[in-house]
Amino acid sequence: MGVFRTRVTELLGIEHPVICGGMTGVGTVELCAAVSEAGGLGMLTALRSETPENLRRDIERVRKLTSKPFGVNLTILPAMVPPDYEGFADAIIESGVKIVETAGNNPKKWVGKFKAAGLICIHKCVTIRHALSAERIGVDIISMDSFECAGHPGEEDIGAIVLLAKAAKKLRAPFVASGGIGDGKQLAAAIALGAEGVNMGTRFCATKECNWPESFKQRMVDAQETDTVLMFRALHNTARVFKNRVASEVDEIQKAKGMDLDFSDIAHLVAGTRGREAERNGDADGGIWTAGQVIGLIDDLPTVKELMDNFIGEAESTIRNRMPNVLASSRL
Repeated sequence: MGVFRTRVTELLGIEHPVICGGMTGVGTVELCAAVSEAGGLGMLTALRSETPENLRRDIERVRKLTSKPFGVNLTILPAMVPPDYEGFADAIIESGVKIVETAGNNPKKWVGKFKAAGLICIHKCVTIRHALSAERIGVDIISMDSFECAGHPGEEDIGAIVLLAKAAKKLRAPFVASGGIGDGKQLAAAIALGAEGVNMGTRFCATKECNWPESFKQRMVDAQETDTVLMFRALHNTARVFKNRVASEVDEIQKAKGMDLDFSDIAHLVAGTRGREAERNGDADGGIWTAGQVIGLIDDLPTVKELMDNFIGEAESTIRNRMPNVLASSRL
């Protein structure tokens, strides 16, 4: 297997230019360590640990499973009773974590804090203007999240092929492609468009090490790329989720209410507690769960190591065998 050497692999000290997405529900110790052991950058999700004290313990648990680089995701979202973000940030720094990924609201305060402590900062952006802002405040690597992604794709609806090409024109900092990534051909394409790696979330959920129930994973294998739904558009907080029974009910209410939709109309369906209960019960139709359009590319449930080896192997063969053959020699 060949070796991809980019600014991202050099900066992060990883073998493959692959970062695991910071996913609140599945950003576990086990998945984080498995991705790092496979040569990518595993990502532990701070909010999944629930408290700063638990996060410190989880960081130490990751270190017992891998000696390779890993990061911690801190997603900053508006809430009536916000989590202890200061405590989480302090836990990340004081635990000696070297790499942090921020997402959500304006990261300026947090990036300043992390950079002052010597951490490498990755930040998720869904538009070029947000990426330029992140670059100005000192973010080291930009994760360009396109419309295909799971979770929150923003309100601009920019697909990857335009977003990445524009990022290559405008950004000085290295960036990775995020959203809809699931096979090695896409890594080759992302690099051709100017990215220096990829960020994968949904695809890592369909692996043996992911803590999701087998019923959820099998639904991804059976799904098509059309089997996601956009929620909360009228509330200007768009989120992409798997199209199950509950999501379809939410979609019907959204269509009926239009721009008059109020969160109270759907709160009982999208409640996090309902989603967690569905996970515990293995009920893939019992609550909302996020998934990107990449589900249309998922057709197996490998280990993380198997996925990574196949992913990198396919990217290499695409670059070595496919790309040279489409460039015709000039004839003078």
